[in-house]
Amino acid sequence: MVVLVVATTADPASIGPASAFLAMPGWSPGPPLAEGMESFANGEVRLLKHERSIVAEDDLDLRWEAATGEPVAEVIFLSRHTAVSSRPALTVHPIGIPHLREDETPPQGGRPGWAALPNPRIGPWLRHLKKIAGDQGLLPEFEVTLEATHHGPVTNKPTLFLEIGSTEEYWGRQDAAQAMALLMWEGLGLGGDSDVGNWQGKKSSDKVLLGIGGGHYAPRHMDIVIKDGVWVGHLLSGYSLPMEDPTKGNGKSSEEGIRGTWKQSIKVSYEATKSAFPGGEVIAHLDQKSFKSWQKSAITSFLLEEKIRIGKPGDFF
Repeated sequence: MVVLVVATTADPASIGPASAFLAMPGWSPGPPLAEGMESFANGEVRLLKHERSIVAEDDLDLRWEAATGEPVAEVIFLSRHTAVSSRPALTVHPIGIPHLREDETPPQGGRPGWAALPNPRIGPWLRHLKKIAGDQGLLPEFEVTLEATHHGPVTNKPTLFLEIGSTEEYWGRQDAAQAMALLMWEGLGLGGDSDVGNWQGKKSSDKVLLGIGGGHYAPRHMDIVIKDGVWVGHLLSGYSLPMEDPTKGNGKSSEEGIRGTWKQSIKVSYEATKSAFPGGEVIAHLDQKSFKSWQKSAITSFLLEEKIRIGKPGDFF
């Protein structure tokens, strides 16, 4: 089984960390692939470079397996991050667009109603990235943060995105690229030490956070995640939970009267998280302050119906 790291030459925040990663010892040319792609090998890690948008290449894991015969265990994408705030940031996040209807066109790749298996390394790597950024003097200039589940491309194995943001001024920063490269080097165990965030062999008592509600950077979920021992599944911000106020429709106040794809979004994300952490206990963490009373009531009722445990104070520590 190999770990597939994917970069694009079209993005300085993608090719920068990839180049810094390739400058580390042990790399050799990898298997030949389609025109416009090249690969490199280091132990069980494979780095794939292509020329297109990072969200435009679906099923790269399956295509790698078909071309090389090597089964893929997980996928890591390197990309830029953009934000209205323009604040420099180093981010980690799962991917998917579970809230979109089948007839909607995804704005940034993926498949409507789909959520990738979240890579179990998300939580441990966030904490490790924060340490690396501190050691390298990137804090407090750069914010190290999670992002909520969003965009594509379609993948079939546990996936995470590593991003540098938030403007062109920072996408090409060599120190940020080096921090991301070191995260992968140490996180994948290429330096000789144990890798970071490997779920294999974990006990059923290990808890996995399914974040529900809040903003794109999930600050209340972050508060829990930065504490040791918490694993991270999907993070559904408010925009991934479309809920129409029942008082503006047919007047029903029950859960059934609340239209929107919020149920679909929660169910798809829960199932993907559960599949990514076999044997683990997935616990929903609600950003209580981000919901109106009718929203919180409906979501709580639906979670209970689906037998999804709802976290209480102390459950994650």
